[in-house]
Amino acid sequence: MPVVRPITRGPHYHWFGYYDKLQFDPSGRFVLGMRVDFENRNPTPEDTVRVGMVDLEDGDRWIELGESRAWGWQQGCHLQWRPGSDREVIWNDRVGGVFVAIVLDVKTGRRRLLPRPVDNLSPDGRWALGVDFARIHGFRAGYGYAGVADPNHDAAVPEASGVYRMDLDTGETHVVVSLAQAAAVGPQHPSVVAGARRYINHVQWSPDGRRFLFLERPATRLLTAAGDGSDLRVVMFDASHYAWRDSRSLCVWTGGGYRLYADAPLAEGELLWASVNGHQTYFADRDWLLTDTYPDAQRMQTIYLLHLPTARRVDLGHFHSPPDYRGDWRADLHPRLSPDERSVCFDSPHAGGRQMYLMDIRGLGPNSPGDAQENVSVRRSGAGRPRPRRHPGGRAPSIPAADVRDEAGSGEGGRSSRQSSPIGFR
Repeated sequence: MPVVRPITRGPHYHWFGYYDKLQFDPSGRFVLGMRVDFENRNPTPEDTVRVGMVDLEDGDRWIELGESRAWGWQQGCHLQWRPGSDREVIWNDRVGGVFVAIVLDVKTGRRRLLPRPVDNLSPDGRWALGVDFARIHGFRAGYGYAGVADPNHDAAVPEASGVYRMDLDTGETHVVVSLAQAAAVGPQHPSVVAGARRYINHVQWSPDGRRFLFLERPATRLLTAAGDGSDLRVVMFDASHYAWRDSRSLCVWTGGGYRLYADAPLAEGELLWASVNGHQTYFADRDWLLTDTYPDAQRMQTIYLLHLPTARRVDLGHFHSPPDYRGDWRADLHPRLSPDERSVCFDSPHAGGRQMYLMDIRGLGPNSPGDAQENVSVRRSGAGRPRPRRHPGGRAPSIPAADVRDEAGSGEGGRSSRQSSPIGFR
């Protein structure tokens, strides 16, 4: 059974948010997170979130990095490490009535201001993709930011809103796909109504950094484009969560399971695993998938691994989500892999208030000692769903939240949040 320990503690609440960002530094020692003093309501323009990181090699010591006034419960302020860097951290903020991004050198304390907020960073660390967080807020407050009015609110598909690309060194920014451009690409979603207002969110670079995906909503279409916005393709309808498998194919949850799609117009998806919805991440070998579930009827959320070639499932733990965690301020687990793929960090409110937890998965994933794992299950998730290929029978063992071992760390409840040098490095 995996060992789980809290790496943050009260009285504050801590979390990281979405699963497609770099939470760990390249060494795996420093883990980014956010901290607030309230829960169970949407943030107002006056609410500030604290930004910091946890030192896993110093008693889970919280190191303060800064603050943000541009955040939501699901994706926070898009806090993340710059790919390939062991010193630069990036997050979004609101300054002078506009949304911006902060770049912090965690070793010197030097800060830079970028003119637009970021969403997803290219694998080489050169480019950021960004979206219109003011517009998103009008549709889904859990993903957008309060405090800046949408200047294109009355336009259905404005040219000035969409996906932009920003140079992380110079701040030079260009809109590469506007809402108007995306809306003009066919085919349209069957449920789309002429003249309906649309928005774009959830962008992600491909592993080689040559293309990116995005979701056009509220009638969801998944589109891809070249890095400069050319070669727009409508890959599929009704996408939920996504992950590039490689630079030519995508794993998308839709229609009761995880399906593999080629990066091609109206590609036909291959069912990989029938399941309830979750947040998926590939391991480096592309054979293993880390994912989770939303709360079931008993309000339990599960983190598990899938070995796709053999359709084996490894349940890592079940965690209770109290009833107050619903809607925009729900606390999804959003499991995130460490660089060495030996640990998983996740957010959970199961112990009273959302906190970040670290789970040791050595021996359970790609480095597992063969097929004779006692906690491997091959349960089919979701009665009546299509059966994946080569899917054996069986039922998963239950791992109640109370049975998941909880190693006492020190965190904020133990060691003090003391600092040294500009931001607490030693």
